[in-house]
Order: sequence, then structure tokens, then C-alpha cells
Amino acid sequence: MIEKNISFDEWEIKILLILQEDASLSIAELAQRVGLSQTPCWRRVKRLKEIGVIRRTAAILDRHALGLEFVSYTYVKLALPSRDNMEAFETAILRWPEVTFCEKVTGAVDYLIKVVCVNIQDYDLFLRDKLLALSLVADTQSRIVVSTIKDETSLPIRGDGTP
Repeated sequence: MIEKNISFDEWEIKILLILQEDASLSIAELAQRVGLSQTPCWRRVKRLKEIGVIRRTAAILDRHALGLEFVSYTYVKLALPSRDNMEAFETAILRWPEVTFCEKVTGAVDYLIKVVCVNIQDYDLFLRDKLLALSLVADTQSRIVVSTIKDETSLPIRGDGTP
């Protein structure tokens, strides 16, 4: 669980900004870029991991290079948004690799999911065989991505010691 009201020193802010751009850096490289020696830099990275600010380190893949040319943002409305149905839906979503993003939202729908597939035919199969096969889904509305203008993984961190 992430602590609330955490403050960060200038070194931690620098570490976070640099790691968001390139998490493959060694501690030695990171320490040099930040302006610290290796041990204090390692301690700060360790702390940021322990408190949950750094959740994980992963490679960012290019979907086009992998032939994944189709993206849809799909609104999902449950037939009955009960606790059990929400838990069942969320459990299903976690099993489907096509869903790369899912958030519970307010308003006329219950969830917003991002679905990445090879093409529209694969998306149709995903809708039919997975999403709509769940009897608890009442309706979906798809917004097909025509082009991506911005796709960042970095979060907006201010340099004043607060997120």
C-alpha cells in the first residue's frame, strides 16, 4: 500500500524523472546522472520501491513493431453493477491480455477498457468470445483509435518535492 502525503527530496525527484525515461540504467549510471554516490542512490531507489512509488520495472514495447495495429477504448456497462458482478468482471479483465488498461468510472457506464489487437477482426472475436460472453455485461460502446497523438508512460512530477 502506498503511503499518503509522502514528500520527496530533490534527489528522489531526479531519480524518478530519470527512471521514467530509462529504467535500464545501472545504479552507477543513475547515481552519476543524479549527482550522488552509488550507495545513497541505491538507498533512495530501494525506499521508493518499498513505499510503492516505483511499482515495477518493465520494457515498453512498440505495438506496431509487434503487428498490433488496432486499438479501441471500450465503455462497458454491467447489467447489474453489484459487488459480485464487479469482482467477476474485474477478474475476467485481468485474464485477458488484449485489455491493457481498465478503469472503473462514474456516469452512464461502469468501466473504460483499452483493447489492443492485430486488427478489427480480432477485436470482433474479443467482443464476441470474451467480453459479451460474460452474461453480466449489458452494453459496450467502442471508440476506435484512428491515430495516436501522445502516448507517454511518464507521470507529471513537479520538482518541489511533491508529486
